[in-house]
Amino acid sequence: MTALRFVLRGAPDQRLDLSPLTPDGLAGLGLAAIAALPLQTGRHRVTVGDVFHVHPGDVAHIVIEGGSDRFDHVGEAMTSGVLEVEGDAGQQAGRLMAGGMLTIRGSSGGWAASGLRGGRVEILGDAGGFLGGPLSGERTGMRGGIVLVHGKAGARAADRLRRGLVIIEGDAGEHAGSGMVAGTLVVCGAAGALPGILMRRGTIVLGHPAELAPSFVVSGGAPLVFSGLLARAVAPVSEAAAGCVRQATARYAGDTAVSGKGEIFVAG
Repeated sequence: MTALRFVLRGAPDQRLDLSPLTPDGLAGLGLAAIAALPLQTGRHRVTVGDVFHVHPGDVAHIVIEGGSDRFDHVGEAMTSGVLEVEGDAGQQAGRLMAGGMLTIRGSSGGWAASGLRGGRVEILGDAGGFLGGPLSGERTGMRGGIVLVHGKAGARAADRLRRGLVIIEGDAGEHAGSGMVAGTLVVCGAAGALPGILMRRGTIVLGHPAELAPSFVVSGGAPLVFSGLLARAVAPVSEAAAGCVRQATARYAGDTAVSGKGEIFVAG
């Protein structure tokens, strides 16, 4: 069966909350009911039918044809199914997902995959700041799942990562992996200043040398067995990330200003 498709009528003139457009949220609804769903905004009320042409298909596989950086909360709280955005997405794409697959064939705004608990988020373009990070007042960021960004990411990617895997095939902004509690972050490109600052545990792999905080200490080379196992684990998600892991030659322990139980591997 073909996918349920939402074809954008025209560029939106205000920010829209697309969180209702998930396999979970649309299960059991007919086309008329779907078209009548409100998309919460701060200015005036609009419905799905005002923004999209709705074409019938399998609700477990949703395609949004045409994206916008004003499309917020795309895929929020998904637990199953497939959601594809053929274009850009706005803030908090994939927030609180517990399962399923979200693919953005463009770039996304800040806090993509915030609070992710499971499933997979793939961004073919760039990601904004705080990728996988918590919102204000939350104690931890991602708690599971997989995030793959083919482009670059903004500042504080994987901030306070609790569990899961984050791969950035391009560059990352400053403070990547800041405050990590556990989990794995791989940055294949160049990382900005002070990656891993205040991390307590977890693993960061950097494809290029970066400016580390002085509270990280050299602790020998990257163990070949560990590198091989990690490369094998990430290869099904990103061969670029696997190659980055295999090239890691130096290991740093830290952040010793916190507990010193985290580690950063750097490719030579």
